[in-house]
Amino acid sequence: MGWFKRSPFGHLLFLKKWLIRILGALTHRRYRGFNELQIEGSEIIKNLPHTNVLFISNHQTYFADVVAMFHVFNASLSGRVDSIKNIGYLWNPKLNIYYVAAKETMKAGLLPRIMAYAGAITVERTWRAEGKDIQREVNPNDTENIKIALEDGWVITFPQGTTKSFKPVRKGTAHIIKTHKPIVIPIVIDGFRRSFDKKGLRLKKKGILQSFIIKEPLLIDYENDTIEKIVEKIEFAIEQHPSFLKVIPPQIQEEAEQLNEKRRFSYKED
Repeated sequence: MGWFKRSPFGHLLFLKKWLIRILGALTHRRYRGFNELQIEGSEIIKNLPHTNVLFISNHQTYFADVVAMFHVFNASLSGRVDSIKNIGYLWNPKLNIYYVAAKETMKAGLLPRIMAYAGAITVERTWRAEGKDIQREVNPNDTENIKIALEDGWVITFPQGTTKSFKPVRKGTAHIIKTHKPIVIPIVIDGFRRSFDKKGLRLKKKGILQSFIIKEPLLIDYENDTIEKIVEKIEFAIEQHPSFLKVIPPQIQEEAEQLNEKRRFSYKED
């Protein structure tokens, strides 16, 4: 790789590689050390094509979810099976991994700007800005950038557009799928909200079992499935369809989660 070779977005790949190495080394113990990342389905990653793959996932923090995906994807491509043990996989990371993020989020401070260089496709949210509900047209440059990223490699998106659970899936993701016909890989994560603060930068609690489940490619009829049908498939795939919602008082739900954590770690120790 040449010193001055760039991504389709003009980023120097040499600099991008070192950013991923450094950020990966700094964050590794957040998923294997302070907490434990339990991975399922890493063999799916190894069999994917190099381009036109769209990962869809539920969302729990601004940054920790994406960083975990960079770890898992690169570890899987390096031959690890459901593990991010030994960070040697960071030495030669996949450089054409991109993630969709709100433009205002990635401009909020120096660290987000640095992380954006590692692969962010920044978009203007059409429904919310600066903490207020809005309505505006989709920026055509945003959809074009996602197209460019898919043509170059893999794209991670969080189709709900928020870290709150069971919020509606935005139709924009369905339009991207129907238009560009990528292989769609669902991912379901859990434990990140309990491990980190909302931004995913500060470690909030140690000893949390984080789960990371990679599912088989979503079955989509690109020609005949309607946008509404694709949205529904996404909701079920990332386990955010309203039918998954159980009405449990918050106090009881929190106690149940704490009990489950204790049981999981007790089982692991046995």
